[in-house]
Amino acid sequence: MYRYAVTEPRPRRCVLPFTAEAPQVADLRRAVSAELAAWGMPTLVDEAQLIVTELASNVIKHVGQGTAATLVLDADADQLRMELHDNSHKEPQNLHPASEEESGRGLQLVAGFSAAWGTTRTAVGKAVWCELPLAPDESRRRIQRATTVMEAYGHTIGDSAARLTHRPVLEESATSLVLDLLHWLSAHRLDPDDILDRAQTRFEAGETPAV
Repeated sequence: MYRYAVTEPRPRRCVLPFTAEAPQVADLRRAVSAELAAWGMPTLVDEAQLIVTELASNVIKHVGQGTAATLVLDADADQLRMELHDNSHKEPQNLHPASEEESGRGLQLVAGFSAAWGTTRTAVGKAVWCELPLAPDESRRRIQRATTVMEAYGHTIGDSAARLTHRPVLEESATSLVLDLLHWLSAHRLDPDDILDRAQTRFEAGETPAV
C-alpha cells in the first residue's frame, strides 16, 4: 500500500547548462517553458522566455559566442528566481541607454518584468539573477498540487527517473491515476460519472472550493 502526503508544493530547482549560441538559446526557451508548465506556472512562461533570451543574448554579445553558461531556475510558493551564470566577471551596465544606443535595452526589459534583479560574483565569473513574483492563484496551486501527486505516483508505475516534462510520461501517469480513482470510486459504490460530472462543472465554472 502506498501513502501520499500532499501538502504545499515543495520548492523546485532546475539546472540547465548550455552553450551561448543562437540555436541553443531557442532550446533553452523550450526547456524553460516545459519546466514552468510542469511546475504549474504557465502564466510566467512568456516573461521567463523573454528574460532568458535577453540574458543569454548578452552572454553571446559581451562574453563571447560559444561560452559555456548555465541557467538555474528556483521556485517556491511565492516567486520564481532565475540565475544565468557565465565565466566573466564583467557586470552588465547601462540600464538607461541614450535613444541612439542599441545596447542596454534588454536589461531594461529584465528590470521591468522583475520584482528584483542584480548581479552576483561567483568563483568562476558572475550570475545575473532576477525574481518574478507569483500572485496568489488557486488554479496555480491546484496544478502544482496535481504535479506533486503525479510525480510521487509516477514512481510506482514506471521508471522513477522519468521526468514529467516528457509528455508521454505525463499522460501515462495522469491516465493511471484517473484509472485507479475510478476503481476506488466503484469499490466504494460511488458513481464515477456523477463525480466526474461534478468536477467538470466546477472546473468550467472556475470554482475553487476550499480543500
